[in-house]
Parts: sequence; C-alpha cells; structure tokens
Amino acid sequence: MTAEAAPTHDIVILGGGSGGYACALRAAELGLSVALVEKDKLGGTCLHQGCIPTKALLHAAEVADSARHGESFGVKTTFESVDMSGVHRYKDGVVSRLHKGLQGLVKARKVEYVEGAGRLTGPSSVTVGDRVLTGKHVVLATGSYARTLPGLEIGGRIVTSEQALTLDHVPSRVVVLGGGVIGVEFASVFRSFGAEVTIVEALPRLVAAEDEAVSKQLERSFRKRKIAFKTGVKFTGATQKGDVVTVSLESGDSIETDLLLVAVGRGPVTDGLGYDEVGVAMERGFVLTDERLRTNVPGVFAVGDIVPGLQLAHRGFAQGIFVAEEIAGLSPAPIVESGIPRVTYCDPEIASVGLTEAQAKEAHGEVETVEYNLGGNGKSQILGTQGFVKLVRAKDGPVVGVHMVGARMGEQVGEAQLIVGWEALPDDVAQLIHAHPTQNEALGEAHLALAGKPLHLHS
Repeated sequence: MTAEAAPTHDIVILGGGSGGYACALRAAELGLSVALVEKDKLGGTCLHQGCIPTKALLHAAEVADSARHGESFGVKTTFESVDMSGVHRYKDGVVSRLHKGLQGLVKARKVEYVEGAGRLTGPSSVTVGDRVLTGKHVVLATGSYARTLPGLEIGGRIVTSEQALTLDHVPSRVVVLGGGVIGVEFASVFRSFGAEVTIVEALPRLVAAEDEAVSKQLERSFRKRKIAFKTGVKFTGATQKGDVVTVSLESGDSIETDLLLVAVGRGPVTDGLGYDEVGVAMERGFVLTDERLRTNVPGVFAVGDIVPGLQLAHRGFAQGIFVAEEIAGLSPAPIVESGIPRVTYCDPEIASVGLTEAQAKEAHGEVETVEYNLGGNGKSQILGTQGFVKLVRAKDGPVVGVHMVGARMGEQVGEAQLIVGWEALPDDVAQLIHAHPTQNEALGEAHLALAGKPLHLHS
C-alpha cells in the first residue's frame, strides 16, 4: 500500500495523549472511522509522567503536612518519615486504574489502536513499522518532552520531572532549576517530604506567567514554608562529584545539593517524525496552525503541546474534541486561549483564567481590580490557608481575569471560567448565592466588592 492508496480511515491520529485520544473518542462517537497510533502508552505524558502522577505526589505531600501539623488542629499525630515505595504504590495504582479505564473506552468506541512508533509519510499517511495507515484526515498529536539547557546533561543526580517521579528516596537537599509551574510544584512536594529546597529562576519572579500579585503571595508563602528561591539569577553550569551536585550561578555563587531537578519547560516532540519532509510549516519545532487547528498541508491538523501556546492537558483535550467536530462538519467555535483555566498545584494552589492585570491594561486600557483576602473567608480559616481572589475587569465592563491563590483554589476555577467565558458583569455574579461556609464564597465576595457593595472587605 502506498501513501496514495484509498483511505483506510476517516482520521488517522498520531499520538495517544490527551489531545489524540480525545479526538479519537469524539470522532468515533460522531460515526467516523479512526486509527490511533501511540508508541508508548495510551494516555501519554499527562497520565503516565505528568498531570496524574505529579498530582498524586502533591496529595501525598499534603497528607504528610497534615500529619506533621495535626496538633495545630487538636489532633495528635506522629510524623515519622515518607516511605517512597508506599507513595509510588499509591501513585502507580491511580495511574493504572485510569489507564485501564481509558483502554476500555477506546476499545468500546471501536477505535483501531495501533501500538508502535508512527511517522508522517505523506499528507494522508502515517507509517508504523511496515504498515501504512491512510486517512482522509491526519491529526498530529505527538506531545512534548522535558527540556534541559545547552550543556546540561541529564543523568545521575541531575534529573527532569520524569526521573523525579520514580525516586526511591527523599534527598536531603534539592535545587530546582526553574520557577514555573513544574518547578514550584516539585519544590512544594520535596519540601513537604522533608527536603531543603532552593529554586533558581532567571526571570524576576516565580510563576512569571501569572498575575504579579499572585507571584508575590506565592513567594511570601514559600518563605514561610522555608522554601528558598533565587530569582533574576541565571544558571551557568552544574558538576557532579560523588553524591554532590554543585550548581553554578552567573552571580558567582554556587550551591551544593544532593539532587538537581531541571524544570525549564517542555519542548515539542516533532523531530524526526516526517513533518518537515511532508512540508508541514513549523517554527522552533512547533507546528503552526490557524485558529481551526489546520496546518498549511490540506487535511492535516495538529493539537496539544506541539501547537504554540499553553502546554496544558485540558487544552489538548479540548483541541482534540474541536478537531473531531471540525472534520465531522459541525463547525465548532474556535477555542479562545485566554479562556482556558490554569492551575498550579503547589501549596498554596494557584488558579487563574483570563487576563492578568498587565495584559488587561494592554488590551482594554483602563481597568478595575479588587482583591478579596481569604482571611475573611470562614472555610479558608478552617483550612488554615492564606491567599486571595483577585478580579480584573475592563472599566465599566465585564470581568476579564480571575486570579486565585490559596489551598484548594483550583476547585474554584470552574466558576471563574464561566464568569470570564460568558463575559459576566460583577453585578451578574454578585446576585448569585454562594454556599456557606465554602471557599467558593470568596468568589462571590470579590464580585460583591467589584459591584460596589463590599461586605467582608474594606471599601
């Protein structure tokens, strides 16, 4: 069979991560014939090396903190140590159950699941071993990998998030290179597990993509937790000698550590997969698409981390559904990038959707903001957390950004997404009744304040 042969499927999807499998399931639901190609495990990075296992570690870290500080809640608990083998059993059990469930869904929807390393060999063909799959449409969904820096080799006590997920012990000292989402999450885990942690970040603040007020609150909270960080400082090198890694900084300082975790972002998995040869337009390894996720090659779409923008599993998932519906002729509405919710699962959690204050000023000119401190929220006091809900609105217009920091605030981002996505005015939300006592009330209180009728907030 050649690349010019009659299509064997309506859609051939290269990559079985969040974007790929969501596209496969939705397309099959719409009556399209689908082949899904995956070289490793169904579910991709998110299920096996990313979202799910890291959040399992973060929950284990939360349990460790609860045990350590139980007495402050009147519960006498004894914290001895973290048993990493037990943590991994718990984490791997969660992953395994979700993996089996996903395999069952793909089988039930009659998606042809093809295991093996696939390669784009034509505008309508993907080759796996000696087999050529042809489709009326091809969807590229090959995901991302953990990046490192030039000259910094991964190995031994220098690891990425992938190796950090399988550590059999808790290092005494950890340096985390990178203060973005992955960096602060792992810093949070290691600190809860008992390690001394230092974050090194070249940008002026931690989680620099978030609203500046959120960064400041996170930095205050991390200081309180005794997580050290050096911002605005560039890394220049690392050497391993015996059990010690020496990290060198541009300032001339050096830090000795037992583990260097490299968390400098993720790069697109596109190299050597035939994209260039077929003529797919690319930039710095990313696949370029229009707002309907079409590449420049007719019939070829791309979704997920290989498309420039937010590298989030739920973005890829939504894009996969979008492409399936687009191919089926449903003409779905394009996905608005700023309306995608973002959560960083460190302690305290960060959750946001929409524009930061700086972005809103750039887009709308004059803006109004309000910060509702969680100190006035009953449930937050019960949980013993600190933080705030910050709202950003265009002057006399809708709420265009919601930014939250505090324990479990990720659970509030669903309502925040509806507020921003439906362009709600503060008065629209202020009249809604939020259950008491919940942290969800903080969103309601913030909107009351922005609507000009603050209750538990000084006007």
